[in-house]
Amino acid sequence: MADSTSPFADFQDSPIVAQAKKEVVVNQYSYTERDVILYNLGIGATETQLQWTYEGDEDFSALPTFGVIPQFSASSSLSLDWLPDFDVTKLLHGEQYLSIKAPIPTNGDLVNSARILEVLDKGNAAAVTIIVETRETHSEEVIFENQSTFFVRGSGGFGGRRTGNDRGSASAPNTPPERAPDAIIEEKTHTSQAALYRLNGDINPLHVGNLLYSHMIDESLTLHDTQILPEFAGIGGFDKPILHGLCSMGIAGKHVLQAFGPFQDIKVRFSGIVYPGETLVTEMWKEESKVVFVTKVQERDTVVLSSAGASLTKKAATGAKL
Repeated sequence: MADSTSPFADFQDSPIVAQAKKEVVVNQYSYTERDVILYNLGIGATETQLQWTYEGDEDFSALPTFGVIPQFSASSSLSLDWLPDFDVTKLLHGEQYLSIKAPIPTNGDLVNSARILEVLDKGNAAAVTIIVETRETHSEEVIFENQSTFFVRGSGGFGGRRTGNDRGSASAPNTPPERAPDAIIEEKTHTSQAALYRLNGDINPLHVGNLLYSHMIDESLTLHDTQILPEFAGIGGFDKPILHGLCSMGIAGKHVLQAFGPFQDIKVRFSGIVYPGETLVTEMWKEESKVVFVTKVQERDTVVLSSAGASLTKKAATGAKL
């Protein structure tokens, strides 16, 4: 549906962007403890970590990055075919930001509201940021906010903004300091990780709904979201399926949680590919209330998550007992 105005209207927007910003997608998401466990397992929780894998544990909880799951169908339902020469195979997932606004229920009924937040004309490409607000259906309390930035090659030239607004933590550069990391966690993924993670709702062999590729923000392009079918991996020039970017984000978020405690938001840039079975190494630096981190593939010494940061909760930031 479309509203007469958008809360994200910008006087610099071109007419087609101004019109697109009026569209809003609203849908429901219901889940149970089973879905929470499935997500936690999908990003590497084990049978010994009962707080994440057994609903009867007194500390049972969703890992924080579960917040990217409820919004998935809403964000992927917003139309982008108003862009010039739009081609879905040239749609690239570049960055993801998640803000956790309230304690995460382990089951419940949620409602998502998705809109276009920002559109940039990059000349030979468009950069589109979608914002999704997720509320508890009955109380209307905001639980999550997601901002997903996508790049569409070949769809520029429509006019309007060329550089984005400062969106705080959602657009922060998160440059690592020039010192040794304060914490490093290594985790070997398993060869069936992509097959398991896709059961969280991304069941299309072209992952993230109908998205095939991801993006490095410096405009050097790379395939990032995974396909479970080898023939789809071959489309991107890979001889085997690769891991979802959002799965890598979840694993890195788990590392931040394990090293420094709960966080209230997290942002990553997808910068490289991960093959299931490879080892992810997250290097972390605590800078006051923020943890800046970089995630690499150990076997190939390749950065896969960059410009990444997580804002700790007040208790975690001050080192108070959690």
